[in-house]
Amino acid sequence: MDMYLTHVCLWTTLLSVVVTWAISHVSNRRKKTTKLTDTTAGQEIRYGGPDVIIVGAGVGGSALAYALAKDGRRVHVIERDMSEPVRMMGEFMQPGGRLMLAKLGLQDCLEEIDAQKSTCLSLYKDGEKAVVPFPVEDNNFPYEPTGRTFHNGRFVQRLRQKASSLPNVRLEEGTVKSLIEEKGVIKGVTYKNSSGEETTAFAPLTVVCKGCFSNLRRSLNNNDAEVMSYQVGYISKNCQLEEPEYLHLVMAKPSFTMMYQLSSTEVRCGLELFPGQIPSIANGDMTNFLRNTMAPQVPPKLRKIFLQGIDEGAQIKVMPTKRMAATLSDKKGAIVLGDAFNMRHPSIASGMMVLLSDILILRRLLQPLEYLGDTNKVSEVIKSFYVIRKPMSATVNTLGTAFSQVLIASTDKAKEAMRQGCYDYLSSGGFGASGLMALLGGMNPRPLSLIYHLFVVTLSATVQLLSPFPSPLGIWHSLRLFGLSMKLLVPHLKAEGISQMLFPAYAAVYRKTYMTATTI
Repeated sequence: MDMYLTHVCLWTTLLSVVVTWAISHVSNRRKKTTKLTDTTAGQEIRYGGPDVIIVGAGVGGSALAYALAKDGRRVHVIERDMSEPVRMMGEFMQPGGRLMLAKLGLQDCLEEIDAQKSTCLSLYKDGEKAVVPFPVEDNNFPYEPTGRTFHNGRFVQRLRQKASSLPNVRLEEGTVKSLIEEKGVIKGVTYKNSSGEETTAFAPLTVVCKGCFSNLRRSLNNNDAEVMSYQVGYISKNCQLEEPEYLHLVMAKPSFTMMYQLSSTEVRCGLELFPGQIPSIANGDMTNFLRNTMAPQVPPKLRKIFLQGIDEGAQIKVMPTKRMAATLSDKKGAIVLGDAFNMRHPSIASGMMVLLSDILILRRLLQPLEYLGDTNKVSEVIKSFYVIRKPMSATVNTLGTAFSQVLIASTDKAKEAMRQGCYDYLSSGGFGASGLMALLGGMNPRPLSLIYHLFVVTLSATVQLLSPFPSPLGIWHSLRLFGLSMKLLVPHLKAEGISQMLFPAYAAVYRKTYMTATTI
């Protein structure tokens, strides 16, 4: 009986081992098959379809497509309208932006579009004039320190031509309806092509470059854009400024008026108005406002050209100016760039510069990745990108807010003292003016340097309030002035990060990596 039980146990054990091995073998084969299937699918995307889908073929989408394609990526760009855009924003490129464009190999896109050189800021206030050039000597800037003005649409078309000249770039006209998402990962897009057919496109990485009006950014980011003011603009044709290389900024009331040579025969005239103060264009109130309220504040040598466009019935456009802090999306497989990602006041005309800087950083970070379908690695790249961009973006975002607030005329003594202090600081020349212009031109993206200049302007304005001797009212306005300065700075310290703005090593690494003379 004992022998019988022993044999039964042995055979039961042996049978259990065989069954367990069989189940394990079948399971492993299924896992390998599944893994092989997944790998094959990934390889089909990698070698059969695009590596990257870019939504939007404006400045950002076209420049990114060219940069990634030069690295061997297959890029599919989908743009709603391939005709030449007509915009009154994005018409000025700072010296820092021109450096970024050159490092991407796209500097020739500023040629053959009648772009105009800009060397100085000409500032007007209460009948006085100050000419503040971009610093030329001892600026540690490895490129020609001049800006360019141009028709945005012509520049965009040149970028599109440059991108589409590469065989691994597919530029298609179509309207993207939505992102294709699976378990928190963006797999591609659904779009309607030029024939009106709804179709899909898949890629390991999707980049949204659709601007501030993008309906896709809310699918990726929950940050809201704040409308600060409105830009009013028109073009005076068949004319030329006496000083065509100057950006003419009039510190008028209620805010500012800007004039610059847009092409060899056209001058852009623009100004800022605030919500609730926008005269109607349809019934002629805007024309009357420009002629009777703003024109008298424009210096006489500029006034004729300012009035010429109005008298000739130039098309007047109104665009909202928006501010939006950059935030990272919690969804993988997608990146947001440009105005869909980060916006600041356009008074310093630095949006394209920040965008090109972002593209330069992103391209460099993606270069080591052979396959973009590894969402974890791409997510780490995006996190690194978010930090590395801070010296440029934090400087520009903070400066945009500060400069736009300073340009607003006010009966408040503290605010007006800050406004006058800024004018005096720039008009005095020397280290202060050249340093501030280097920041404005993206030639020295250092947040700590900007904080220094803000402090000096505040101190200068405080001295004015306390002159010729301190009084209780002067001290009160001085304290309020200090509070205004903190109000300009503190929100950006919170949004951009205290360490990124105050620790100089970040800016030093950025300059060493992205602002040298070598091409990346």
